[in-house]
Amino acid sequence: MPSQKDGIMVILSSPSGAGKTTLVSLLSEQDNFKISISHTTRRPRPGELKNKDYYFVNLDEFKRLINNEEFLEYAKVFNNYYGTTRTPVIDYLNKGKNVLFDIDWQGADQIKNKRLDYKLVTFFILPPSKKILFDRLSNRDMKDKLIVDERMQQFERDVLHWINYDYVVINDDLNTCYSRIKSLIDAEINNGSKDYDPDYIRKHIEKLTS
Repeated sequence: MPSQKDGIMVILSSPSGAGKTTLVSLLSEQDNFKISISHTTRRPRPGELKNKDYYFVNLDEFKRLINNEEFLEYAKVFNNYYGTTRTPVIDYLNKGKNVLFDIDWQGADQIKNKRLDYKLVTFFILPPSKKILFDRLSNRDMKDKLIVDERMQQFERDVLHWINYDYVVINDDLNTCYSRIKSLIDAEINNGSKDYDPDYIRKHIEKLTS
């Protein structure tokens, strides 16, 4: 049975290229924070390590995990499947570890709908502008213009889900963005005051979607 000593769940989601994976990695360097490692059917990117960045599996194995109801959440993103298995997450939480999730809005919705008896804090990360996002995607092993265009079109759809998150943070500078998220997590854990301006966020989203 979950208790006050349990860890909390922290979800970071973002459109592709907005920086959530780097932010999750930075947050995991804190004491008592663990990254939930996802299973995926996609191929490793350069520099990614098996069983550290992802559990890379084939489609048959992924479907076996679905059929056995082992996923806390899973989704198909850009023709590949991603999913979080339940057992490691619950084990971490019961040991008092805080669990970080690097997942998209589909996975975030599924975890929220599970209504697990653990505290959950959700963040949606946005780029400073669509131009900066385009530049980041173009430089991130995505020289294929069609791939970049596909992700920019997906951005137009993904950004609409910001409203379902506790906090929206703009990744205009990595260190500043990290500090904002860390402060909000600390405030949530310790019931402290939160430095958060919803009106500023709403205006930024209006600019991104205009």
